[in-house]
Amino acid sequence: MLGAGNRTADIAVIGAGVMGASIAFHLAQRRPGSVVVLEKDHTGQGASGRSSALVRMHYSFAPEVQLAVKSLEIFQRWEEIVGEPSAFRKTGFVRLVPKNELDRLKANVAMQKACGARAEVIGCDDLRKLEPDWNLEDDPAAAYEPDGGYGDGAIVASDFMAAARAKGVSYLPRTNVTGFLLDGDRICGIRTDKGDLEAPVVVLATGQWSGRLLKKLGVSLPIDTEFHQVAILRNVPEMKGGGCACIDSVTTLYFRSDGPDKTLIGDFYGQKGIDPDQFPQHPSDEWLIEIGNRACRRIPRLRDAGLMRGITGVYDMTPDSRPLLGEVPGIRGLHVVAGFSGMGFKISPAVGLVMSELLLDGRGQTVDISAFRPERFEEGKPIKAEFEYQNE
Repeated sequence: MLGAGNRTADIAVIGAGVMGASIAFHLAQRRPGSVVVLEKDHTGQGASGRSSALVRMHYSFAPEVQLAVKSLEIFQRWEEIVGEPSAFRKTGFVRLVPKNELDRLKANVAMQKACGARAEVIGCDDLRKLEPDWNLEDDPAAAYEPDGGYGDGAIVASDFMAAARAKGVSYLPRTNVTGFLLDGDRICGIRTDKGDLEAPVVVLATGQWSGRLLKKLGVSLPIDTEFHQVAILRNVPEMKGGGCACIDSVTTLYFRSDGPDKTLIGDFYGQKGIDPDQFPQHPSDEWLIEIGNRACRRIPRLRDAGLMRGITGVYDMTPDSRPLLGEVPGIRGLHVVAGFSGMGFKISPAVGLVMSELLLDGRGQTVDISAFRPERFEEGKPIKAEFEYQNE
């Protein structure tokens, strides 16, 4: 059962992945009263622990760039801000698009620089100097960020949660949410398998499980699930290793180094509608062969690399591949933070900050997140960036 000290809260956060833990941490910085985090498993054990965890500023929509720039600042100052050694690895980041999208790339880089990102468009000759193992015979257009890299989702969630608890946040792991308490159109608490928790403000930061929980309230938001697979290869000794992270629209894959001697490879697209509690725990042999062949188009030396292991996971997707951030339409006091479409880790520090501002100040002040409001699809206003790529 819930302990006597955990039967009421001023703010309840459901989910202790990178989003829920970041929100709890940033709320704790403001000391808004009692904050309780509920998690059905343990911190960072869901999608956060399976994230490829790229860090980059290259987006085509300015508020996303602003969130990424602020998040990078927090990653860079992790020990100072959060109090733990940083798991962020700076390798640089490259965005590749077909040559016919060069003008879009230039426009997006100009926007990113205006938002505070360090970014530039570079030619293939300069890119070969950075990454001599890459095959650039297709002459792609390239943008380079020297500050990009990768991190570790499980560590980031755990660090945020530990720091939040040190500042007074209560944490209830292994606690399943079974329903919600309502007073008319206002949230007033949560039902769990360990008892009820009364709270006038509830944040749903449950990723791919969000749609299922919202249906308990009769609410349908456009959050779908999508199954993804990742391969980790051991590099051949001749490879440079430790190189730039990359999102490649030409081959529709992303890759990054994994330490000095391994390469992580993932795909843009996956199977829709997967059950987030029952999905394959290992990539299929067919997928591994197919993704390996595509990766060798860009990095030929991977043909002789050895497969070390595979990782699978589930994205929470929205129709415009952008998150839902804000109060759930029709239920006052209930907020959703979901639908990150595979891009959540890299902006999670800033999302926690702006959500704490939304809850305590009525709006995101560090970044204006009103475009991400959950009702935008009902309004017929999905996000459409001015210079989106064909394979975003």
